This record gives sequence, structure tokens and C-alpha cells, in this order.
Amino acid sequence: MSRLLGFLYGLVAYLVFFGTILYAIGFVTALFVPKTIDGPIDTGTVVPLAEALVVNLLLMALFAVQHSVMARKQFKQWWTQYVPRSVERSTYVLFASLALLLLFWQWRPIPAVLWQVDNPQLALAVTGASMIGWVLVFLSTFLINHFELFGLHQVANNLTGRPMPTVRFRTPMLYKVVRHPIYLGFIIAFWIAPVMTVGHLLFAAVTTAYIFIGIALEERDLVEMFGDEYRNYRNRVAMLVPWRRATAPQAGVTATRPDHKAA
Repeated sequence: MSRLLGFLYGLVAYLVFFGTILYAIGFVTALFVPKTIDGPIDTGTVVPLAEALVVNLLLMALFAVQHSVMARKQFKQWWTQYVPRSVERSTYVLFASLALLLLFWQWRPIPAVLWQVDNPQLALAVTGASMIGWVLVFLSTFLINHFELFGLHQVANNLTGRPMPTVRFRTPMLYKVVRHPIYLGFIIAFWIAPVMTVGHLLFAAVTTAYIFIGIALEERDLVEMFGDEYRNYRNRVAMLVPWRRATAPQAGVTATRPDHKAA
């Protein structure tokens, strides 16, 4: 019964994540969702600039702290004294999703326009280019192990009594070109937009800064886990810019660990 409950918990956590990431796409691209990064500005959600900056920065800081702290080895060693190891990843995914949902709910739009593509066809093309970033994110997760990344593999194996496979260092397809295709996808999705408002720029800039911090923290863990094998990979493959010569000792995330995160 406990294994079944753990599986159902992991399934719910995954479904919450999946709904959250779909909402995130609409939130950033201003498509199909009731509240986007720039609104709705006609329902009293626009507040003074200082309040918007403080609230938005706190929301993003909350997500960053949760996302990074819960991924660290030391936290996991403490956390799994109280949470079964089989649902540790699902719990992490659930908490990250809830932090993002809170951000979407409480986000304060700053709708002042910095630049805008007025031509409808060109604006549609720019939106399509930003969607390529989201495709890159999803594709990169499936190149490693999408369901392990988001906790389903762990709870399914626990349900059937099978152990998790040994962690191996792998660099499939896109990971031979850049070390961080998931993060590259997020950067493309956040920065390419037909309308760039102050609020959108704030979101893109802060999340990009966090990506680089997250890269440094995660790659430190990967070096500890894989040693020279990862160091050689890091020296050989560029961090984010395809085919750009890598320089050591930069930090980055690869597709080789089961607790690899998506931003």
C-alpha cells in the first residue's frame, strides 16, 4: 500500500509539474492563459514600480532558493531522513511547481514597452522562434530520461520493487554540442519576444542570472560525482553557445544525472 501511495503521489506531482510548465509557456509568450507576464493590465493588477520590483524579485528569489537548496547533496541527505528516497525527486518537483505557480499568481506586471515588433507576420515569426526554445527544453529532457528527471521513474520502480539503475555519464545528441541544452532552451524562450516590456526584461534577466548560478552549483556536484570524466567533457564541449570552444574551469549541467533539473 505504501508503494502504491508513493506512486500515486509521484503521478500527482508530475501532473502538477506538467500543468505548470504548460502555463509557463503561455505566461511568457502571452498566449492562452488568463494572466501573463504583462497582464491582465485591465483588472487592477498594475501597481507602483517599486512594489512590482520588490514583489517580483522576492518571488523569483523564493523559486531560486527552493530550486537550488533542495537539489544539493547535503540537503537531500538530511531531507531523506523524513521523506522516503523513492518520492524525494517527486517532492522536489512538486515544491518547484508550487513555487512557480505562486510566482504566476502573484506576479506584478510592469507593462512599459521597451521594444515591439509591429509587423504581424514578423511578430508571429518571433513568437515561433521563442517556441523553438521550449521545444529544445522538452527534447533535451527526453534525450536523457524525462520521467526520471521528474520523479515518475523512481516511484514506478519502487512500486514494482526494482532498484534504480546505476548513474552513468552520458552525452546524447544535443549534449555533444552544448553542455546545457535545457538551459539554452529557456534562455531562447525568455529573451525572444515580439513585445519586450520592463516586466518581461526583469524576468528574463533575473532568470538568466539564476541559470548561470545554477550551472555553477550543479556542475560542482557533477565534478564531485564523475571526476575527470566530467572535467574532460567540460573542457571539450561549450556551456551554452553551440560549437564555441569551451574554456575550463567553467560550470555547467549535463544530461547524465538522474536529479538533473530544468530551470
